[in-house]
Amino acid sequence: MSGFVNKTIGQVVQDAALNYPENPALIQPEFKLRQNYRDFYISCRETAKGLMAMGVQRGDKISVWTTNIPQWVYLQFSLGMIGGILVTVNTSYQSHELEYIMKQSDSTTLFLIDSYRDTSFYDTVRNVIPEVDSCKPGNLVCSKLPLMKNVVYIGTKENTPGMFKFTDMINMGKSITDQELESRMTSLSDQDVINMQYTSGTTGFPKGVMLTHHNIVNNARMVGDVMGMTDKDSLLIQVPLFHCFGCVMSTLNCVYHASAMVLLEFFDPAKALSTIATERCTAVNGVPTMFVAMLNHPDFDKYDMSSLRTGIMAGALCPEETMNQVRTKMHCAEVVIAFGQTESSPVMTMTRRDDPVKLRVASVGRLLPDIEGKIIDPETGNDSPVNVQGEIVTRSACVMSGYYKMPEATKETIDKEGWLHTGDLGEMDENGYFKVTGRIKDMIIRGGENIYPRELEEFLYKHPKVMNVQVVGIPDKKYGEQVLAAIQLKNGQNATPEEFSEFCKGKIARHKIPFYWEFVESYPMTASGKIQKFKMREMFEKKIHS
Repeated sequence: MSGFVNKTIGQVVQDAALNYPENPALIQPEFKLRQNYRDFYISCRETAKGLMAMGVQRGDKISVWTTNIPQWVYLQFSLGMIGGILVTVNTSYQSHELEYIMKQSDSTTLFLIDSYRDTSFYDTVRNVIPEVDSCKPGNLVCSKLPLMKNVVYIGTKENTPGMFKFTDMINMGKSITDQELESRMTSLSDQDVINMQYTSGTTGFPKGVMLTHHNIVNNARMVGDVMGMTDKDSLLIQVPLFHCFGCVMSTLNCVYHASAMVLLEFFDPAKALSTIATERCTAVNGVPTMFVAMLNHPDFDKYDMSSLRTGIMAGALCPEETMNQVRTKMHCAEVVIAFGQTESSPVMTMTRRDDPVKLRVASVGRLLPDIEGKIIDPETGNDSPVNVQGEIVTRSACVMSGYYKMPEATKETIDKEGWLHTGDLGEMDENGYFKVTGRIKDMIIRGGENIYPRELEEFLYKHPKVMNVQVVGIPDKKYGEQVLAAIQLKNGQNATPEEFSEFCKGKIARHKIPFYWEFVESYPMTASGKIQKFKMREMFEKKIHS
C-alpha cells in the first residue's frame, strides 16, 4: 500500500511552489506563456483573491466554460485554495445543455470565453441569461437561474455589459490580504467536494459527479507514480481540461509531481507533434483517436519524438496496432493504458511501464495500489471466478461522494457495501490483470447469442486497410439485432463489404460476422474524444430502416 495523502488542492500547489520554485510549471506556446512554479502559484493566489473579492464562498459552485486556456488552470487551483467547487462545462455544449448544467449544479458564477469552433459562447450565455445585458456586474438577478450572481468574461471584447472581465476580477482581488487567503486555505478539509464533473449523459440527463480533494489528489498521485512522473518531466496536455483526463490525470498529476504542464488550447495533430518536438516533452496523454491522428499525420516524420518516454492512452479501448506504433514510432516505450470512470476520480486500473507489451495491449492493467476492484455476475451480484466475464466494480477512497441532488441514482450506482458499479463488462486473470470486454449496454444479442463489439473490433483492426472500426447492433425483426461494422479506411484505400465478409470467413463464428458494412469518414464523438455508439446506432438504424 502506498497510503493515501490528506491534502487539499491548495496545499498541493503550495508544496510544488515551495519545493520547486524554479521548475517549469505552465507552458502554453500558443499564448506565449511560460511560468515556473513560483510564478504559477502567484497567478493562482491572485485568482483566488479575485474570487474571494467577488464573494465566492466555500462550497459555492463555479462553472467554467472555456477551452484549455491558462485561466482554466488558474481557476482549478485557486478554487482548490478557497473551497469553491469547480463545475466543468463541456466545450461542445449548446444553450440547452449549458442552462441545464448551471441550473442543476446551483452555480453562482460562470466563466466563459468568447467562442470556440462555430459556437459563440458570449451570445449563448446572453441568450440563456438575457438579464445580463441590463445589470451591473455582480448584481445579476436571473429568473431561470436564481442563484447565478456573477458572469466573468475572458477575452478581447471591449464592451461586455453585465459581465466582469477576468482582469477586473484580478484587480478586485488586491483588496484581499494574504492573511485572509491563508485563513480560508487552512479552513478547508480534504474531504470537501471540490469538483463537479457532469457525465456525458449517454443515457438520460447528465449527472453531476461530486469529487473531493481527497478523491482527485490521491488519484492524480497514483496515476503519476505509475507513469514515473518527477520534477524532470513535462507532459503535453491536449485532452480537454473539463474532463477528468485533463484536470486529474494531467494538470493535477503534473502539479503533484512538480512536472511541467505543456498545454494545447485544443487538440490538433500537427500542433501536438510540433509542440512535443519543440518543448522536448517527455510524456503525452490522449485518447486512442488522438494518437491515431498524430501517427497518420502526413508530416509525422518531420518531427523529432525522441524526448518522449511515457504517456497514458485512455478514454476508449486501444487497438494493438496503435499501441505498438506509439511505442516504436513515437518513442513512448513506457506508454501505459488506464481505465476507470469519472465516478472513481477517474482511474481504477493501469498497466505498468515494465509490463510486457502483450499485457499492455491485451489488458487495462491491474488495480492502483490503494484501490479495490473485482468482477461480479451482473445478474446475481456474486463474485465471478477468474477469466469469467462480469461487471467491473470498485471500492476505494477515490469513489465519488455521489451524484449532486440525485440520491436515487447514487444508490443505484454505489451499493450498501460501498462498491461502485461501473456498467462495464470485463474479466480478471489469475495475476489480477483486468480486461474490458464492453459496456453492459453495448452488448449485441443476435438470435440469443451474446456478441461483444470489442472482440470483433480487435479482429477487424488486423485488416491492413483499416484505420479505425466501431461495431454496433442494429434492431432486426428476425434476430433481435444484427451486427454493423463502421469502418474508417486508411488514406487512399478503397474496399467493399464482400472483401471484409471474406476476410472474416473461417476466422470468426458465422453469427459474429457483421451483416452490415459501412465505410465512414468519421464517427460521432463527445468533446473529450469518446465515440458515441448510441448516436451511431440511431444514425445507421435510420439509414437502414428508412
